Order: sequence, then structure tokens, then C-alpha cells
Amino acid sequence: MAGGESPAEWYASLPTVSKFWFTACALTTVGYHANVVRVDALHCAWPLIIDKFQVWRLATNFVFLGKFSMSFAIRLMMLINYAVPLEKTHFGDARTGDFMMFLLFGAATLTPLHFLSPTFAQPFYGDSLIFMCLYLWSRENPQARVSIMGIVRTPAFYFPWAMLALTAVMGGDPVPDFLGIIAGHLYYFLATLYPLHSGRRSIIQTPRLLNAFADYVKGGRGVVGATANAFQAPRTRYFAGQGRRLAD
Repeated sequence: MAGGESPAEWYASLPTVSKFWFTACALTTVGYHANVVRVDALHCAWPLIIDKFQVWRLATNFVFLGKFSMSFAIRLMMLINYAVPLEKTHFGDARTGDFMMFLLFGAATLTPLHFLSPTFAQPFYGDSLIFMCLYLWSRENPQARVSIMGIVRTPAFYFPWAMLALTAVMGGDPVPDFLGIIAGHLYYFLATLYPLHSGRRSIIQTPRLLNAFADYVKGGRGVVGATANAFQAPRTRYFAGQGRRLAD
């Protein structure tokens, strides 16, 4: 948060999609600890998706980042530090649909691993999608200097690999991080490197319908827009007294 900025003002300043994602992740973990949310109803399970038509799992597996823990806090901070700047700066307000397409590309790359490489398949891909945001941010800001745990500073270009190594050193599973790097590089290659070297258009094009949906939710309408704008900083009201006509 910027100096002098209240939590409500900070939250209100977050861009729509990242705000919705952040809120969904936080509320899912709160709901889990309150025994309101059942984790087994959220994870990516293709037999249930196909046989039972539980299609919500294709989305809900991205919003559970685990129990309250240091790892959970780090992932939420990564979402704020890298997904938010991507949506605000790299894609910008006029390209919210492209940011949605970026996330959908990541989801479409990660969730089919059950069929392509079952060994690497995960029940939840939220960590991987956040790491995908980190990877793309590092490629768009390669010269930035990033601090790791406040101890070591490294160029952003190497930051994803440093964080992956840190996960392994701390006893965590580096596979979700690695999957995020792979998905992020695939997107970066198709959206940036391939057009740059071939002189052709990007292979990844955002459908008009998705752009229209992005404009819709940015206006505060729909589930995404309503959730993202659920907590807004109160507006200061001036001259809020009862008005009187001059003739009275």
C-alpha cells in the first residue's frame, strides 16, 4: 500500500480481474477454515468434470491456495506484486480482455495435464497460474532488481528460477512452480517472441466476445464486477446537508 493509503482505498485501487482473483482466493481459504467450503468440491478432477458434469472445477481449482500459512501469504503477495502490475501496466485498462485471455490460456495449458502427463497433474493450479504471472512479469521487466526474502537481490529475468529453487530448499513441491514457468514461457513465445521474429501476428488473439465481457465486468456488472467492487473505499461527501430552494 502506498503511504497514507487506507486498506479500503488500496483494495479499491486494484484492477478488476486481479481484485476478483485475490478476493476469491482469500475467501476460499477463510471458508475452508470456517468449514463452509469443501476442498474436495473444488479440485480439478476430470472424471467428475466429464462424468458428473461438475464443470465449476475448471475454475475453482485456481482459487484455493491452501490453508493459512506462510506459503499461502507468499502466494497472495505474489498475486498482488505480479498479477496486478501485469493487468495495470503491461496489458493496461484498455486490454483487460487480453489479460483475461492470458489467464484462460494458462488454465487451458495447465488443466489438461491429467491427459498429457498424469505424473505432473495437480489437484489445484492456483500456484502455477500465479507463477505464470510472475514469469511473464519477469520477461517484461528483465532489468528490474528483485529482492528475495530481503536478503539477495537478483535481476527479474532470473527471479522465477530463484523462487523455484527457494521453494525446493524450503521443502516445498517445486512442480507447480515449474509448470507455471512452462505455461508462462509458452504464452510469451506465442504472444511476443514468435510475432517479433516472424513478422506475423500473434497466434493468441482475444475473441471479441471476451473483450465485450471484459468491458461488461469493468463496469461493475456481472459476478466478477460485483465481487471485485464489493468493498470500496467510502466516498467523501461535501455539503451533504439538506438543500433548500432560494424561494423557501
